[in-house]
Amino acid sequence: MSAPLEIEAPAGAVFTRGSTLRHVLVMTATGSVGLMAIFCVELLSILYISWIGDPALMAGIGFAGQVMFFAVSINIGLSIGVSALVSRALGAGDRGAARRLAGSGLLTAFAISCFVTALAFPWRYELLSALGARGGSLAAGALYLDWTLPTLPLMSLGMALAGLLRAAGDAKRAMYVTLFGAIAVAAIDPVLILWLKMGITGAGIAVNVSRFVWFAVGLWGAVRVHAMIRRPAMADLKGDFMPLMQIAGPAILANLAAPVAMAYALSVMAGFGEPAVAAGAIIDRVTPVAFGALFAMSGVVGPIIGQNFGARLFGRVRSTLTQCFALSAVYVCVMWLLLRAGSAQIVALFGATGETAELVTFFCAWGAVIWVFLGCLFAANAAFNNLNYAVLSTFFNWGRATLGTIPFVWLGARLYGPRGIIMGIAVGAAVFGIAAIVCAYVITARIEKKAAANLPIP
Repeated sequence: MSAPLEIEAPAGAVFTRGSTLRHVLVMTATGSVGLMAIFCVELLSILYISWIGDPALMAGIGFAGQVMFFAVSINIGLSIGVSALVSRALGAGDRGAARRLAGSGLLTAFAISCFVTALAFPWRYELLSALGARGGSLAAGALYLDWTLPTLPLMSLGMALAGLLRAAGDAKRAMYVTLFGAIAVAAIDPVLILWLKMGITGAGIAVNVSRFVWFAVGLWGAVRVHAMIRRPAMADLKGDFMPLMQIAGPAILANLAAPVAMAYALSVMAGFGEPAVAAGAIIDRVTPVAFGALFAMSGVVGPIIGQNFGARLFGRVRSTLTQCFALSAVYVCVMWLLLRAGSAQIVALFGATGETAELVTFFCAWGAVIWVFLGCLFAANAAFNNLNYAVLSTFFNWGRATLGTIPFVWLGARLYGPRGIIMGIAVGAAVFGIAAIVCAYVITARIEKKAAANLPIP
């Protein structure tokens, strides 16, 4: 009965052997370094902008960040699809298929990102206005998008290349992709924003430099080190498109749910004035730094699950999922305590006053509870995307973005103002995060049961 769980794993599938906890810890730690570097640089960018002393610039970056969030979410979904397909092929011992899928996946991701950029750029003012941007904040947000939207396809390639390296188990070089990009930005950001006094323009130029670095470092690792990419023929592109989109499509839809939810919350927050939006911009930069490990875990656990799923080692799939839930819960609780203790320092660092300072302090004290449940939702999504249940990822993310956000944020805003918006988001995240955990275990148990009975696995 246990034979399907004990089949011999392919030699090239590094995640099918050894401790799954060690794989999760190593991949999360190395992935966190690169992501945390990016988030720290973004935090520094908005910090430099805050020192200019114009709240409209802060609000403008906050609005522009939400527009970019939509586009970046599509890129993340595409990278998830490429990584999942390649990790499965490696887990099944078919390196030739993995190289073909890598090549066709990269070209498809690039083409889709170009289409999204061409669609969004002419409508950037309308998109910002729909979020509530007006006057100086609208002009600042549009200027930031002028610089950063055109290089989104390059960012898509960088993300997909990092995903390929994670699929191959090369956590170190996957980390280098984002780490080196962040180092480049950290070096030129203060020069452009403060010394040359280029403000928003300087921040946008620095973002573009980082994306070029992402692409170059990722391409070097995937091509020169691992020889993972084969130039695809037209037949490969056509044949691989549907398998890719069967994973990437639901992942994109799932990832788009978060910016939709945040866009709605931001539009409601905008009704309380620029100080409230400025507080939101600070929170949006602080939280990724505090909870960046959760983003890293959701990205790196996919290849671990994918390789073991491809090798039909379902017991390892279940243990990986359990470890992700436990680690994310412990991590969030620790960071929550640190945010509560350091809220005064965060407010002082940004020079926040009045309502902006009050909202930032309130979030550090209570709003961080959101991430207890978002961490669980992220881990469940990684399982759904790599176990052929990607539609569930879409369901839970859009459920949270709509039923788990709109009524709670609306009611919270009416009863308690901007603070009610923050707590409304937390309540919705709790409902759908807990439901996603339960569903992930049910799906994993169902797959194990089929494997034990030698039944076909989807």
